[in-house]
Amino acid sequence: MTDISRENVPSRARRRFPGISSRAYEHPADRSALVALRRLTGFDTVFKALSGLLPERSLRLLFLSDSVRVSEAQFAHLHDMLRDACYILDLEKVPPMYVKQDPQPNAMCIGMDEPIIVVTTGLVELLDEEEMRAVVGHEVGHALSGHSVYRTILLFLTNLAVKVAWIPLGNVAIMAIVTALREWFRKSELSADRAGLLVGQDIQASMRGLMKIAGGNHLHEMNVDAFLAQADEYEKGGDLRDSVLKILNVLPRSHPFTTVRAAELKKWSETRDFQRIMDGHYPRRDEDKDASVSDSFRESASHYADTVRTSKDPLMKLVGDIAGGAGDLGGKLRDKFTGGGGGAKGGGGGSATTDGGGTPEGPQNPEEGPRKA
Repeated sequence: MTDISRENVPSRARRRFPGISSRAYEHPADRSALVALRRLTGFDTVFKALSGLLPERSLRLLFLSDSVRVSEAQFAHLHDMLRDACYILDLEKVPPMYVKQDPQPNAMCIGMDEPIIVVTTGLVELLDEEEMRAVVGHEVGHALSGHSVYRTILLFLTNLAVKVAWIPLGNVAIMAIVTALREWFRKSELSADRAGLLVGQDIQASMRGLMKIAGGNHLHEMNVDAFLAQADEYEKGGDLRDSVLKILNVLPRSHPFTTVRAAELKKWSETRDFQRIMDGHYPRRDEDKDASVSDSFRESASHYADTVRTSKDPLMKLVGDIAGGAGDLGGKLRDKFTGGGGGAKGGGGGSATTDGGGTPEGPQNPEEGPRKA
């Protein structure tokens, strides 16, 4: 990693956020987990001890030997974007960045001791300058939040689970940890998407980048409003069976679905929290040590309560109704799964809303830039 030279930082008509804490843009679920981990005595020591088991050195040597390192002499435009992103988010050191030959659009930030950023040629060729700027900001956001540590552990455990899969029950415990890490990482992608917007400061570019990840380089055939409408349809469509299938579909993924990410980022860009950051009012890094774990958990709990209350998803609506003491659980479950009406045997189910037009409206908690960004 190299120090930022202020004289060589590209000139950009964008706001800079001196001393910004990653808490400013972190998704509530991501933030509460990270604040708690950072406050644990000896947490860093434990994970440093794991570094001997992780293939970090091997990964660094692999990228150094078989990829192209971004610099003033190689992929200079990416080098400028990287330095610019670090300057805007006030990251003291510029992480090494590599371009890897791979047609799959992809980017990641990994590393235990120091983060490194890797982007694929498929991603570089797919995105224009402003779209790529949001992606680079996304990865720098991962670095600022310390996500690279957990991402490295996730990669290691995923590979380990494959290697021990032949042992009876050998990978059960590992996969339980991997599943939990993936759930956290999906939320961390929402955080990094927000960091990308703070760097690029162009919501349309962020939307275009996500659309290209989903549909390729055919912008003339795509529309932002129609793309966001897909996320709305995905969230509120179907019955409880579809809600369960959504959960099963997302469990193996480290990233949320692209339309969901776009909808979540668009929603955040219209909040007062985002505007306050743009106006220069945000948590500072030197205040991180005083961050309250309980406040973070309360905020996270409040966020999920709001999500359940306003969600259009049939399962989330059912949870909200149950929490609010609405109706008979058995009747609701029967009607939701069968589409039955009020005449079903057992009484109280008659008041349950069936699928289709009766589903109440309100946004889900949708949320990673590129497929792996």
